[in-house]
Amino acid sequence: MQVTDTRIEVVQEEREPFALFPILAGFLFFLALSCTLSSTAEATVAAYMDVQGNLHYMRGKSSRTNKKIAINRRIARSTKDPTSQTINAFIQAAANEHGVDPLLIKAIIKAESNFDPTAVSPKGAQGLMQLMPATARDLQVADPFDPQDNITGGAKYLRFLLDSYEGDVELSLAAYNAGPGNVKNAIPNFPETRTYVAKVLDNYQSYRTIW
Repeated sequence: MQVTDTRIEVVQEEREPFALFPILAGFLFFLALSCTLSSTAEATVAAYMDVQGNLHYMRGKSSRTNKKIAINRRIARSTKDPTSQTINAFIQAAANEHGVDPLLIKAIIKAESNFDPTAVSPKGAQGLMQLMPATARDLQVADPFDPQDNITGGAKYLRFLLDSYEGDVELSLAAYNAGPGNVKNAIPNFPETRTYVAKVLDNYQSYRTIW
């Protein structure tokens, strides 16, 4: 592709005598001004010369202030670091909404994330109840790292599993860990899943004793 240069050429002979002196002076002024403002991150000075040879200055925002910086970390929110009392309130509200034992939800959270709202597993599960991104989307969880959103979604998913396995807690927990596709009429022979179910049930029993 051929690109045509449409810039207007300035003919040297047509300029007035000594016309370059004001231009040169202006250019030197521009350099001094640029040096003065270089320490300021908020503004820079740009310059251009028109077809008559006049030098113009423009002040604008620094490119540094317009550059987006990608940071691989979550932005802190007020609910990202809640107190145990706040988490308990979220658990109780989700339990009431979906008809699930709040102590069972709490036992799952203990086993899944140990109450860390920012927890991420090697497989990508997120938040207090360790929801996989696809599962979180299906449950309409807007922010898996928001404790209330995560607990509400996790309780809704647990309710679905309990209904699917006719109230069988052990099978529901196994499906929560291994996925419903791997759980039929018995806990699958996966060491991780078997350990998980035993751990949650142990937590559940402990909470019931304390409560």
